[in-house]
Amino acid sequence: DFLKESNTLLLIFGLAIAFIFLVMAAQFESFVDPFIIILSVPLSLAGAVVTLWLTPAGTMNIYSQIGLVTLIGLITKHGILIVDFANKLQEQGFSPYEAVTQAARLRLRPILMTTFAMVLGAIPLALASGPGAETREQIGWVIVGGMSFGTIFTLFLIPAVYTYLTQRGQTKEIA
Repeated sequence: DFLKESNTLLLIFGLAIAFIFLVMAAQFESFVDPFIIILSVPLSLAGAVVTLWLTPAGTMNIYSQIGLVTLIGLITKHGILIVDFANKLQEQGFSPYEAVTQAARLRLRPILMTTFAMVLGAIPLALASGPGAETREQIGWVIVGGMSFGTIFTLFLIPAVYTYLTQRGQTKEIA
């Protein structure tokens, strides 16, 4: 059953990422911006899995898998905040580097507020005790670890990749 569910999990992750990518591609009218945003997902999932591995009760089961799918939607929000604002600043005449730097600086507070709200809201789940605590612990640790690691990496990765791909795209348009 576990092996069969593991294959299903990969399909669910693939479909979730594809769905989010396609929705963002329609929203941004680009394939580059959603790609930049989706790059934060693997880092967040890695943080969640490492956190599960470090916790004594952490196992990969249906509840931790639900937490991982939830995490995909939560962590992409950070990238959307930065990329969308940077695109608007570029339309106002900022260079890609200036736009993403200013976007990351101005969107840092909402990103951290979202992260702290999610992490602090999930800590009671992660430290749960009593009947049914095993189910709540898994989701809690996944969200705590995934949001914490994912946010840290997102704040550095998204601006770097955005600057690289956007400047590269502009040099191709000029040439």
